[in-house]
This record gives sequence, C-alpha cells and structure tokens, in this order.
Amino acid sequence: MNTILVTGALGQIGAELVPALRTRYGDDRVVASDIRIAPRERLGRNGPFEIVDCTDSHQLQAVVRKYRIDTIYHLAALLSAVSEQKPQVAWEVNVGGLYKVLEVARQERCAVFVPSSIGAFGPSTPREKTPQDTIQRPTTMYGVTKVTAELLCDYYYHRFGVDARGLRFPGLISYVAPPGGGTTDYAVEIFYAAIRYGRYTCFLKGDTQLDMMYMPDAINAAMQLMEADPKKLLHRNAFNVTAMQFTPEVLAQELRHHLPHFTLDYEIDPVRQAIADSWPRSLDDSAARSEWGWQPRYDLPAMVRDMLSKLRTKAETH
Repeated sequence: MNTILVTGALGQIGAELVPALRTRYGDDRVVASDIRIAPRERLGRNGPFEIVDCTDSHQLQAVVRKYRIDTIYHLAALLSAVSEQKPQVAWEVNVGGLYKVLEVARQERCAVFVPSSIGAFGPSTPREKTPQDTIQRPTTMYGVTKVTAELLCDYYYHRFGVDARGLRFPGLISYVAPPGGGTTDYAVEIFYAAIRYGRYTCFLKGDTQLDMMYMPDAINAAMQLMEADPKKLLHRNAFNVTAMQFTPEVLAQELRHHLPHFTLDYEIDPVRQAIADSWPRSLDDSAARSEWGWQPRYDLPAMVRDMLSKLRTKAETH
C-alpha cells in the first residue's frame, strides 16, 4: 500500500477513519478529500487535503495521479433519511459517484473500499440473524443505491480485476462527528441530550431493535478487511458485520446506570420508522469472522461507558 485517498472525509466515518489511517500509515500517505473545505480541527493539522467532487471523474483522476494513490476508501454518500428526501440526488451521488470511483480505480489500478449498509436489505429479508447471502429487495432509495453499489463492486472485480471490498455496516455510533441524516441517529443524539438535558425525545418506537456498532469497531473492521489476505476472501465485498443489538428502551436503561434520572420520550417520525421497520433486527456476520477474523471489541455496556466519557471530555474542552 503506497498512498490512500479517502473521499467524504468530513462525514461520520471519515472523521475517524482518516486519523486512524494516518496513525497507521503516516500523515503524508493518507489524502483526505471532501466536497467541502475541512475545518482545521476536524481531521487534525497534519496530512494533505483536497476538494473533490466524486461525481467529477476528472477531479478524481487528477488527485489519484497527483498523489500516486493505490487505495481509495470511498465514503462520500447521502445517508438514509436524506436519500428519501432527495432520491434523485442520492442516486447521482451514491451510484454515480461510485461508478466514477470504480472507473478511475480500473484505469489507475487502485484497490477500493466501499461501505454498504443494513439498508441494503428489505422487508422480505429474514430480519433475525440475517444471512450473508439472502434476498435483497429494499424499499428505500438509500437501500436501492446500496444494493447497486454492492453489485457494481462485484462486477468490477470479476470483469476488470478491481480489488473492491466492502462491509455492510449496521447503525454507527460516534462521539466525533455529529449525526448526518441517518435512521439510527437517535443512538448518537441520545447521548448528547442525556448529558445536557437529562432527557431525550426519540423518533423511533421504544421497541425498535436494530443492529449497531461503535465507531472504533467500524474503523478497525474497514482497515482489517483492506489488509486481509485476498486469497481467503470468498465474498470480498458486502460482508455483514455487527457488534450489538438494542432498542431505544434498552439503550435508555443502560444510560440510567450512569445517569439515574434520565428520561426518554417519543415523537415518532413515520418516514424513519418505516425505514427502520424494513431493516434487520440482527445480522449473521459469521462469513466476516471466518474469512478475515472479524471480532468486535465493544458491547453495549462498554460502548455506553466510553461514549459518556468521551463526550464529557469533549464538553470540558470546548
């Protein structure tokens, strides 16, 4: 691995992936990029940054050639709730942008990491212990773009030999980046509200169980997959990965171990509730465990302890 390009570097995953990659490979070997200008405090002061619109293949190719990129972590995408509000834009960015990235990767011989999601599944998918290989008929534009992305990555590997790999992430919980329009955002918002106000109004029903993962595990999973021996990867792309499952009520109960007076109210968002009801309640990630040794580090109690600690420290320093 020579030099890495991260697209969508200012998003929820990128804000933590870029520093992790720079710690492992060196500041100068990781190029952060986004369509927006990076605040200095967001990605740290070290390492190159470029403005890149992923739907512009000329911009992409110019940056890849300038830095002699050989691996692209392609994170630029619209999330689930925003995709439902802007389905045409979601298709252009999530599918059109990926197509441009894969074409540049084919021409410049780059490996590519592409995150997929539990949103790639739909109401007809088995919701408990959702298999690695199963029916995928999503009913959201976000899900449609994710299934398309999985198929495109497989096609570019089998047709052109592009080393495209990916993970189906569950809901991701982070103390670094603010929520960005996802259906599982309540699991991040609830921590901020609990610390500041002692209460939170949730937009999903209290018994809505979804698969979740703490961001440090997600970052480790992405890096581990890209470093894995390709000869051992039977699937290569769209691996199920998971760490924990919970409902808003279960998360609230865990928070009360630390904040006994915390209260949880509800004001259901029908759009996001419908999206959540079409997603798996739990994933079977045995393929990731057996093919490249995936193993999460954080369960629910460990995640809650660390989130509260990190957010309190963050509040004290601002």
